[in-house]
Amino acid sequence: MKALLVDLDDTLLDYSGGVDACWEAACEAAAPNVERAALLAALIDARQWFWSDPERHRRERVDMLGAWTKIAARALEACGAASRAAAADIAAIYAERRRAAWRLFPEAVAFLTGLRQRRVPLALVTNGDARQQRDKIDRHDLARWFDVILIEGEMGYGKPDEKVYREALRQLGVAAADTWMVGDHLEFDVGAPQRLGLRGVWVDRAGAGLPANADISPHRVVRDLSEMLEE
Repeated sequence: MKALLVDLDDTLLDYSGGVDACWEAACEAAAPNVERAALLAALIDARQWFWSDPERHRRERVDMLGAWTKIAARALEACGAASRAAAADIAAIYAERRRAAWRLFPEAVAFLTGLRQRRVPLALVTNGDARQQRDKIDRHDLARWFDVILIEGEMGYGKPDEKVYREALRQLGVAAADTWMVGDHLEFDVGAPQRLGLRGVWVDRAGAGLPANADISPHRVVRDLSEMLEE
């Protein structure tokens, strides 16, 4: 491994932890008159529907506050309590609570330190909202570890578009055959880079194993990033 591309959310940073609790707290604060259980169930349905369409996912993930507002609006409407103002309030409170909850995984700093000590060139390659992703990078002092940082919301394209991996290789000055990528998303962080000749490492923190219908075969599967430093 002469260079490594690293995903951000749910790879270096615990992005998904506490999602349900944050939605519940936002609903309690911004929609106290809507029956709680019904609204939370509607939010689950709205989230699943909203993110299930690949094109909508690609389009909306670069404006997460807007996406969360649309999800909240759909859930409120399903409960017979449609309100643009309440949807915006739920989304804003949810965003604030999510931001407060985000933490680097316990092994992340040691992992990055170990790679730096080995002089491995590093690129952070992340999809999503430019302001939100930059905020995560700044708050957790991540920029100091990386030679290259590529954010979908800043570039206008992201994973799994092959352009983003090629741009990371170009900026690092390395060949695909000498480069690995590590991340939690099988297609974005393993399958797509593998098709360009990179090696893909899948982070399976839950230890659930590959889905039964998976047509992607990672070069390596790890439970956490510390395993990447093992010889």
